[in-house]
Amino acid sequence: MNRLLVTLALLLPALASADVDPRFARLRDAAEPLGGLNAFLSRYIGECGDVFASADCRTKADAFRKNYKGKKLYMIVDEAVVNQVSPGPYQPTTGDYVINILPFFSGGSYALTHGTPKKTNAAGNPILPLLSVTGRAPTDWTGPYFTRLFSNQGVRVQVVFTPLDIWSLAKPKGGKTFGVSARIEAILLTEGRTGQELGLWLDGKDANTRKKK
Repeated sequence: MNRLLVTLALLLPALASADVDPRFARLRDAAEPLGGLNAFLSRYIGECGDVFASADCRTKADAFRKNYKGKKLYMIVDEAVVNQVSPGPYQPTTGDYVINILPFFSGGSYALTHGTPKKTNAAGNPILPLLSVTGRAPTDWTGPYFTRLFSNQGVRVQVVFTPLDIWSLAKPKGGKTFGVSARIEAILLTEGRTGQELGLWLDGKDANTRKKK
């Protein structure tokens, strides 16, 4: 189960001191901090076919979804459990690199996705297109150091999203997998140890590409 940070009390010191791209900061500061993705998805989906579901399960789920309609939310994925990011090409001569992001954020038995997945792979996992961001490494970085950031879980992911709807897909061995489709407003990648920005996905594209123009 992903341990997704956190409460507003824990976020305040980081928000006050973080030196991040102001475009992301504006979205983050206008969004509601998410206490935990697992609890949010469970209440948003309200899977009421369970024998332990309360009689007013659907009523509660409908009210919860209505409360969050059109609302932007903010979450931090602790670098200790990040598994959505992977290294792309790295150019040793310039330090230019690509980072790939799988827009699938697991919360217990459910998941939050960018858009709605249409099919699963052989293992029953939803298939989603990768998002990519670019950046330029500091002069003291090397290709192996860049790669180790991911193998050593050294990347922190911050996400601003707006929940949209519920999706379901058939499991290969029967039953269904449920999740919440969202519009991902922004994804900020930073080095967990230093807080250095690694990449920003914003408004449906790699923000660094637009920044260079």
